[in-house]
Amino acid sequence: MNASRTRTLLWPAALVCSLALASGCSGSGSGAKADATTTQAAVPAAANDLQDDYLKVIKDVLPSVVQIQASNDLGSGVVYDDQGHIVTNAHVVGDEKTFRVTTANSEEELSAKLVYSYPEQDLAVIKLDRVPDALKPAEFGDSSKIEVGQIVLAMGSPLGLFSSVTQGIVSATGRTVTEGQSDGGTGATIGNMVQTSAAINPGNSGGALVNLDGEVIGIPTLAATDPGLGDSAAPGIGFAIPSSMVKTVADQIIKDGKVTDSGRAALGITARTVVDDDYQAAGVAVVEVKEGGAADKAGIRPRDIITRLGDTDITTITSLSEALAAQQPGDRTTVTYTRDGSEKTVDVTLGEQ
Repeated sequence: MNASRTRTLLWPAALVCSLALASGCSGSGSGAKADATTTQAAVPAAANDLQDDYLKVIKDVLPSVVQIQASNDLGSGVVYDDQGHIVTNAHVVGDEKTFRVTTANSEEELSAKLVYSYPEQDLAVIKLDRVPDALKPAEFGDSSKIEVGQIVLAMGSPLGLFSSVTQGIVSATGRTVTEGQSDGGTGATIGNMVQTSAAINPGNSGGALVNLDGEVIGIPTLAATDPGLGDSAAPGIGFAIPSSMVKTVADQIIKDGKVTDSGRAALGITARTVVDDDYQAAGVAVVEVKEGGAADKAGIRPRDIITRLGDTDITTITSLSEALAAQQPGDRTTVTYTRDGSEKTVDVTLGEQ
């Protein structure tokens, strides 16, 4: 699935809770009336309880969500620790090295510098030059426990509307999406994304997707595009990088200044999409093979044309990236390719990107 990056998010949405009472209850007289009164009284109580949950989460988490201003771009970030580290999207920082950061509880602009950007997973870490006393790190949850249907809130600065909050549910998990590059995205193919109905708009990138326990379970990153609407954002289909991957990448950047263990499977090739006689994408031609990499060990050579990885047909570079994103380094699979007009299939142990 192709998706466009998000730089905006969340027009504040009102929660509407409607509960219908069942009709045809048995009983008569004062007993029936008392039952009805009790049931009706429970309706606003339930709504108030949910509203109280929303208000508590917003109060707890919103101070940990910041606005990040690069020279010509605007996005969001999440305070990662009490040392001033902030995690965001790589496409938010772009090629910049210095930034202006505004926290939720102050109008003062704080200066920050880039620690490291990892476009392959569209994640980056920046660090405040001065850590204010009121800075509050967010609590990151275990994204492996996310369930479809779970209520979530998205927090960020969509269209520059600082500290905006929207609500939705987890629509799906385990999605693999590819960012566009024409609108400033990194072009990364990212696996295991969380799909959500919470509004994701330009400026929300790098913000927080939060559960009702007040835990950050994802970093909003992409909004799906609809070709039928001129490639504008498809309402209610957004994607967030799961918190477990965010923590894995951020911890390495903070400790080592770079990503040392990507967790991303690779064949170890440079390649390009090829077309058939009808100018339709028909495979991926190997341009260069990394010595000692997975493809090299399997006997794949330059000018081979890859047409299948495992059970997945490969027609483009994007389809190959998406197939690899669903795998892990060390996984064994098969690669089908053509060489001099003959089709071959080999076993491959995937390497690491």
